[in-house]
Amino acid sequence: MMCEEKLEVFENGFRDERFHVEIRFYGKDARKLLLAVIRELYLPDYGEEYVYPFECAKEFWGMYVDPSEIVAEEFRPSPIKFLNQSVKNKLTKTLEEIDAPKDLKEAIDVEGAEIHRTKKGLLAIDKNFILSESGYLLVFNKPSVRELILKYMGMLDGA
Repeated sequence: MMCEEKLEVFENGFRDERFHVEIRFYGKDARKLLLAVIRELYLPDYGEEYVYPFECAKEFWGMYVDPSEIVAEEFRPSPIKFLNQSVKNKLTKTLEEIDAPKDLKEAIDVEGAEIHRTKKGLLAIDKNFILSESGYLLVFNKPSVRELILKYMGMLDGA
């Protein structure tokens, strides 16, 4: 569904040609996080009162999210010191359990990613994906987008 001249929202993500951003999620539902990202992208253009692309995406996804529910958190990195077999197995098992295209899952390099411990489990972060041990896989097209996603990871249940 086109929500703005250059913003297309689909079932598991969105593509925005204006900002050259595409984000898709697999596994658990990450639409609240995507709504927060869309709102932040368009907030400077629309102002606080009514961010049309945010409202359009909410309607398409059939979600009620009040702007006051959007909470940004500072990502505090807590990298693991050593990638041992146990950590690798946990993240690999999580990836295997996520319903995503096989070629996409094969392209995810857990060993090459930064691995962090969070209050809610392990987080693998790379230049084009974030994998949470709690069952979220977010795939994006620009490395700069990961900071924006990490800012709203706290909005995900169990992330």
